[in-house]
Amino acid sequence: MTTPVKQAILQGSQVVLYSRALHPDLFELRGRRVLRDKAFELEAWVMDGQHALRFEHKGLCLTELLCDAEKAVPQGGIVAAFLCTSERDYDHKFPKDKVNYLTTVQTETLSENLYQSTYNEMIEFAKETQALAHRWNDGVGKCISLIDAQRMNGEVHVQCYHLVAATGLVLRIQSLFEHA
Repeated sequence: MTTPVKQAILQGSQVVLYSRALHPDLFELRGRRVLRDKAFELEAWVMDGQHALRFEHKGLCLTELLCDAEKAVPQGGIVAAFLCTSERDYDHKFPKDKVNYLTTVQTETLSENLYQSTYNEMIEFAKETQALAHRWNDGVGKCISLIDAQRMNGEVHVQCYHLVAATGLVLRIQSLFEHA
């Protein structure tokens, strides 16, 4: 695959942050997990190369959606939206609700050998951490999307990985929801 084609595919993913919940019927869910704490609830949905994270704390509800930029997404409640190109950091404070949202997006295109090695590492990582994982084939090779979340005092850390064989793409999104 040529570099311009790979770059066009990289630019095809976007992160959208909502100040509301999204309905699961809008997506082809491949897995779902809920993590509850006395102060928050995090619901994670995994899809082919995509994910959604719904975070609720007291009266605030936030949803992080990773999706294809070409896909029509709900417009109501969008706080921010940006393409997943190379490396990007984003943070947003919700002072009224005492919540901070931070995310880091990293993309990398790997050679076939490095991709396969990384894919195998992600399979092992998913087993070790009992991450929410979904495997599929994109017609070129094996792909995986996985979500791993950890509770901490006053925050929840979420790591999402999406590996797409057709492009050798590894997309990593680390999100942090801090609450007081």
